[in-house]
Amino acid sequence: MQPAFHQQESQFARAFGILRDGIAQRAFPGAALAVTYRGILIASQGFGRYTYEPSSHEVSPQTIFDLASVTKVVATTTMAMLLYERGSLDLEAPIVSLLPEFGQGGDRRAVTVRMLLAHASGLPAYVKLFETARDRDELFRAACNTPLAHLPGTHAEYSDIGFILLGEILDRVAKEPIDRFVRREVFAPLGMEQTQFNPPPSLKDAIPPTEDDRTFRHRIVQGEVNDENASVMAGVAGHAGLFASAPDIARFAETFLRGGEYLLKPETIALFTRRQDSPPGTSRALGWDTPSHPSSSGRYFSPRSFGHLGYTGTSLWIDPDRQLSVTLLTNRTWPDRSSQAIKQVRPLVHDAIVEAL
Repeated sequence: MQPAFHQQESQFARAFGILRDGIAQRAFPGAALAVTYRGILIASQGFGRYTYEPSSHEVSPQTIFDLASVTKVVATTTMAMLLYERGSLDLEAPIVSLLPEFGQGGDRRAVTVRMLLAHASGLPAYVKLFETARDRDELFRAACNTPLAHLPGTHAEYSDIGFILLGEILDRVAKEPIDRFVRREVFAPLGMEQTQFNPPPSLKDAIPPTEDDRTFRHRIVQGEVNDENASVMAGVAGHAGLFASAPDIARFAETFLRGGEYLLKPETIALFTRRQDSPPGTSRALGWDTPSHPSSSGRYFSPRSFGHLGYTGTSLWIDPDRQLSVTLLTNRTWPDRSSQAIKQVRPLVHDAIVEAL
């Protein structure tokens, strides 16, 4: 992927201006943007600083961010795709056959791997399991014992709990932890050298803080996962925990735009990124999301587009019809998670990028 962004300031002046305005309005202190178009990295830029302090580090294009739930597609879903291709993962398998701890009672037997990927398992969106679980094993058991909120397959509800369980299923199928598997099978082949779970302390200064956590960890969270459930799971989980730079995620996106290249088969990408037919009205594909109205991807991304958001203020959107990908990484949770302005900024940035092309 050859860079071609010598004229990015003039071509993307409006998109860059929206991000700088967002920083001025305290939507987030810092951001990194990477745009690929027709196989070329055409924009790669850092904005703002790690925090709102004038003395804070400036964000560069290579700054590493906590991806939060973008982990679900870059790590977990991609691992599922590879295991599916290799015949190791049956999407229609009841999860009790892979995860007996989930329980055999009532409707739980009906939950399949596909339902976990499609956020249609009936599990609730989020539970503060970290309030009672003290370590990875306890949190996993608590996730297994979480009651269903809906009948399986009848209701689409984005669920962290479902992806915590999916991460454990993939570990068991591969006989190896998710972080080791994706490092060897995904990140190394793609040259994603700045993408990893649990970055070493030596990288702390390359990573903006996400929060001044005064309720759970009682410290500034920097270089460690922001999500509390993932934190109790020692930073490696199916729903969160991955750190990366915007150019690394752009490289990942390009692999999908090129039909998987040497990583995945085109038909696997088509299967996992196509919007599901059920439950009725869902916008979910398998692991991925698709544009709904209104969408964080703005007004122009095609119906075949797919993407994902992260709680810390991260996002990735890929449009195969336009051969376009937009990676936007921020730390909008600094200092206290209260700012929701990223919701207004994201679609404006995506619209401005498409209009500039």
